[in-house]
Amino acid sequence: MKDVFARLASDLLSAILFLVIYLLTDNVVLATSIAVAAAIVQVTYARIKGKTLNFMTYASLALVVVLGLVTLLTNDPRFMLAKPSIAHFGIGAIMLKRGWMMRYVPPSVAETIPEHVTAVGYLWAALMFAIAVGMIAVAATGDLKLWAFYITVVAGGAKILAFAVQYIIFRIVIASRVRAARA
Repeated sequence: MKDVFARLASDLLSAILFLVIYLLTDNVVLATSIAVAAAIVQVTYARIKGKTLNFMTYASLALVVVLGLVTLLTNDPRFMLAKPSIAHFGIGAIMLKRGWMMRYVPPSVAETIPEHVTAVGYLWAALMFAIAVGMIAVAATGDLKLWAFYITVVAGGAKILAFAVQYIIFRIVIASRVRAARA
């Protein structure tokens, strides 16, 4: 499980850096620049170390670089509100790749219930699309406080809840399969 969280933290490093720098400085340009640079350095370092990088890594890098550059070029508050929706649509599209989630589950889960892992991967894609649509609707209201609440509480809470439900379901299904194999 620790390995899964390490991979997830690695995948989210540039987003975490963006958030921390932005909260500390209130400077979108600085935070975006650092996030883009960190993503590029992270992938370059992994390549130098000879690590095998998968499709999700390159797709995430592309999203960070493209959205970061558009943020820097436009410096438009409307784009800033819409940008997380674009990212969620992009991530949802990436999650439509069959088997993307195998990297994030322990080997015992991937070997025991691969069909469930694949199905849940598609459900995560659907969740990303739903969050993106909701984000656009909230951004269209122009209410920055409502938008901030949606981004942090609703979108964040939905992801945490989805992860918890996924964990419980995987545990139940694996336990059931282990019992059936013993019988």
